[in-house]
Amino acid sequence: LLVTAVHMLAPEDPNKDEADNFLIRIAKRYLHTTDHYDGDKLFTYDNGKRVLTPMLLVMVAIGATDILFAFDSIPAIYGVTQEVYLVFTATAFSLMGLRQLYFLIDGLLDRLVYLSYGLTAILFFIGLKLIVHALHGNSVPFINGGRPWRRIPEIGPYSSLLVIVVILFVTVVASLLSPSGKVVSTIQSLDRKAQVFLAEDPVDSLHGCAENYESILRLQNQLSQMDQAQVAALKPQGFDELLVKVHEKWRSGPPGDLSA
Repeated sequence: LLVTAVHMLAPEDPNKDEADNFLIRIAKRYLHTTDHYDGDKLFTYDNGKRVLTPMLLVMVAIGATDILFAFDSIPAIYGVTQEVYLVFTATAFSLMGLRQLYFLIDGLLDRLVYLSYGLTAILFFIGLKLIVHALHGNSVPFINGGRPWRRIPEIGPYSSLLVIVVILFVTVVASLLSPSGKVVSTIQSLDRKAQVFLAEDPVDSLHGCAENYESILRLQNQLSQMDQAQVAALKPQGFDELLVKVHEKWRSGPPGDLSA
């Protein structure tokens, strides 16, 4: 948990593909795959060979994300309760509702620009709480001679929940009230939609490209009405070039399809 918290504080790599996780790389390396969709089919034929479509890779990526989520969430739940039944059921129900919850709050996530800092604080808190709990029941020979170490009082489950709720509340309020937060959230949303638009194949997803481009124009209009000094200070490097590529792709789309 402490390592994950430190990792969350590190700046994001703009060239990193979040979907290109370990299982996806293994699938691409050892299985025959194609970069083109064939409707909603999981398998298709490419040059006479049966290959996997990106649709199946999407399903693998979603499953891998659920597994990684479980690895992080299980020790975090142990920071609140030691009941194995509660840990198992909480993790199972969270995985069952994870994707539905994401689609529900997808737009809100761009608005909560300080959420990563709040989650980092929570991970640090839970990690330290687990260390203190382990020291109270210590039996490791090279730590305090194998005897329990109770100089730091252990934090109870209700106190833990209160700390987590307070951190999340402060994070949400700070994100919603901060003027710079509005600018950052608009820039992040615009950057994300631009990346998706550039990655889409207009032939395979004409309607999706058109909707995405309309969203980009709407976000650009919102950004133009904000404090331009803040926008210039907060936008990432290469942001303007990214938008130029978006408009160039729209204008140079298949005749009669996109630009029409």
